[in-house]
Amino acid sequence: MALAGLFLVVFLLVHLGINLLLLANDDGQAFSAAANFMGTNAVIRVMEPVLFGGFLLHMLFGLLVSFRNRASRPVRYQHKSLSETSPLSKYMFHSGIIVFIFLVLHLIDFYFIKVGLVAPPAGVERHDFYHRSLALFADKGYSAAYMVGFLFLGFHLNHAVQAAFQTMGFNHSKYTGAVKAGSTIYSVIVAGGFMIIPLWFMISR
Repeated sequence: MALAGLFLVVFLLVHLGINLLLLANDDGQAFSAAANFMGTNAVIRVMEPVLFGGFLLHMLFGLLVSFRNRASRPVRYQHKSLSETSPLSKYMFHSGIIVFIFLVLHLIDFYFIKVGLVAPPAGVERHDFYHRSLALFADKGYSAAYMVGFLFLGFHLNHAVQAAFQTMGFNHSKYTGAVKAGSTIYSVIVAGGFMIIPLWFMISR
């Protein structure tokens, strides 16, 4: 679960870098070129099923870990005690469900159109992700939901990255502080970076 999660952590940085090209004042040329490269490059095409496999493995192991933890104590405590466990840790399963729902909707809006499972909206070609993005971000309701989705992703990532490094043995006084700081910085950059995009379109248009 930790390794699959860290693989997705790297993917998110690549995805963010491409999406930020939407903000370039070039009528979508840089973004469209990057999207075309990602859609046609042979190496990227091979990595595509690996990426989906990473998502599936991460979600499957997440469910197994959650069910195992619940099964280990089928009877809940009658009195809740104070705990040092952070809210981000306690509600990882819940934030993961929200992120999963957002991911499915995101795939329907873009990837499913690209592969022909969903018809593109009128006036937008199947591989024209730039104008598809403009149309979606023009909807304030969609933009708000997009930002909420990435807000929860940020919460999920903040604890998930720490937990992944702990799983791999980086649980020592020498490393813990740096891991926690790095996880927070990463989650803020990723969630904030994606949220800037709809904010930009809402303000500039």
